[in-house]
Amino acid sequence: MLTLNMFGFRALWSPFFFLAILIVTIGFFLITVKYRDKFKDTEALTTKQGVYFTTGMILLYAIKGSPLDLMGHLMFYAHMIQMAVLYLVIPPLFIVGIPQWIWKKILNQPFLNNVFRFFTKPLIALILFNGMFSFYHIPLIFDIIKIDMWMHASYTVLLFVMAIFMWWPLINQVEGEHRLSGVKKIGYIFADGILLTPACALIIFADVPMYDTFSDPSAWAKALELCVSPTILSTLSLSGPEMFNSMSLLHDQQLGGVLMKVLQEIVYGVVLFQVFFEWYRKEQEETEAEKLHRLDPQSVE
Repeated sequence: MLTLNMFGFRALWSPFFFLAILIVTIGFFLITVKYRDKFKDTEALTTKQGVYFTTGMILLYAIKGSPLDLMGHLMFYAHMIQMAVLYLVIPPLFIVGIPQWIWKKILNQPFLNNVFRFFTKPLIALILFNGMFSFYHIPLIFDIIKIDMWMHASYTVLLFVMAIFMWWPLINQVEGEHRLSGVKKIGYIFADGILLTPACALIIFADVPMYDTFSDPSAWAKALELCVSPTILSTLSLSGPEMFNSMSLLHDQQLGGVLMKVLQEIVYGVVLFQVFFEWYRKEQEETEAEKLHRLDPQSVE
């Protein structure tokens, strides 16, 4: 039986990427804890922020450095799991996990501030992220990007930045930055879900495999070179992705579309629950303040 071990340790565990993740994580805690007093206007890192940031880094390595990344080149459903976690789970963890004082210093740079102000406008953020995600999954575009290392890396990073912009108006906690209110948050979440639906539906209801890089053996082998050394590939006898998947290519593709939509609904459902809870708590606090004011007008300034 074929196993992923045949591709080698480097393809399975991406040691250089792991080292980069480790360096960034250590650097984050050095800046926010040990050497924080060397910066002006800082605040102590909270346990929650540390957990969020660390979780984000662990997930980033898990989907881009662990065997799941290799599986994302072998099976379409694994690729869609990567997409869901990379763009729907990790960005909000980073936004909330990075302390406000760091975000403020970043946004105090005129150019970056102007970029954020423009690209985090709710309508622009929604259209750009969902538009770029859908554009990426057009078969012709997908197959071109998937076999070119630089195009693939560039588009992945750009789409991740767009995901940051998309999540920013919804969950950022930076003082002075625009943040959507209760009703607008709900509308934003529903709009986000609707805009991503056409791309998922196209994949789910297609009656033939759409992507050459997951169906054509030569295109698949070319895409595989992005994470497996060509030297190792030359020693293997690979006929196509069906060697590693018990499902048909069409069912694999359909499962990928379903998983993307299901994971999206779960993430947005969690956020929606938090929005309702925050809204309810705020309403309760305002109601209690009004009652207190009626009983003792001088107790509330």
